[in-house]
Amino acid sequence: MKTNSYFTFSSPFSVFKFTLIISILTLLSSCKDKNPPADSACQLEEIKSNSTVEGFGILAKLPGIWNGSVYSPTPLGSFPEWIVDFRPISEAQVSAKNELDSLNDIFMSFFIVKIDCSYKIAFRNGGGFAGNVRNSYLVIDSVSETATSSFYRFVDPIAGKNRVYSDITFKQDSLIMHTYTNKFNTVSTPQTHMIWRAKLKDQTATQNAITHFNFPQKKVVKDFTTTFDGRSEAIYYNISNEPFPESAQPYIGKSNVTVNITNPSSIDVSKKVLIIVSTQALFNGFNFNAANLKYRSRYVLVGAKSTTGFTFNNMHPGTYYVNAIYDINGDGNFSSGDYINNNFDVPLTLNASSIANATVNVNFLIP
Repeated sequence: MKTNSYFTFSSPFSVFKFTLIISILTLLSSCKDKNPPADSACQLEEIKSNSTVEGFGILAKLPGIWNGSVYSPTPLGSFPEWIVDFRPISEAQVSAKNELDSLNDIFMSFFIVKIDCSYKIAFRNGGGFAGNVRNSYLVIDSVSETATSSFYRFVDPIAGKNRVYSDITFKQDSLIMHTYTNKFNTVSTPQTHMIWRAKLKDQTATQNAITHFNFPQKKVVKDFTTTFDGRSEAIYYNISNEPFPESAQPYIGKSNVTVNITNPSSIDVSKKVLIIVSTQALFNGFNFNAANLKYRSRYVLVGAKSTTGFTFNNMHPGTYYVNAIYDINGDGNFSSGDYINNNFDVPLTLNASSIANATVNVNFLIP
């Protein structure tokens, strides 16, 4: 009797072949659905000069002294200028450290990492906020580079942009950094954490580091392949367990600045002392050169005492000039009625991975 069934077999051997084919297809389908073993999941070749590094272009754009206003709805608030001195600290890493005072500081760094079977730029951003430590690790997520502008987005590699992300845009000599967070998971959509609009003020101070490292090069600074396994986000509140703490950063050193106030003889401890570190002198003889304020690299406010001071950590090697103001009117500037060091522009030279010291004597009343 004839049949049109596709499953009619003419011999036991045909049945065997059909069964074998079904078994193989089932096995292949099963293997396809399973993740490969961890040790073979990523066959990434060693990084080379022609390797693709997502976001690599940002490394060449960052070096220099940037200055601009900050808007922030956080308790730290907004302020009219924030000065950041980005310089290379290795062949594939650029960083900057800043302090506002003894309780508020930030260390930013961009570097090449291996993650997700790719080479990418990571952004380490954090420090002390009112004495509490928070450090975030973000990884490049989006890049757009044209002849007139460049855009880079960095997101939390675990929680994604729903937790925290930062957009960085360059246009000629301007930079806009816009960071968003979901406020410790308290809002459904990330909101503005801060916006920094800055202009490039100087690139001369960074040239020695660029030359020294032949910067930038394609070299892996950190392997983040398994770094964030088991975590819900790449944000750390304890420096003892973070993957790339400030203490592990290469090349940079620290400078101890001591300020002695001998005039006036009576010090108001409610006032502040502003310590300014610049890469070029701010004075020409007894004449203040306001145009050279663009060369400010680091600054900090400390409490006024007859002897006070500050340690600038993670400071770039180089030649600097230090000045200090006993800020009577509290405007954070060189003003009539303030006191300043009459040994203007105290020199300070910091070598790589070392410690430098400078003493500034405040005794001159600004007329």
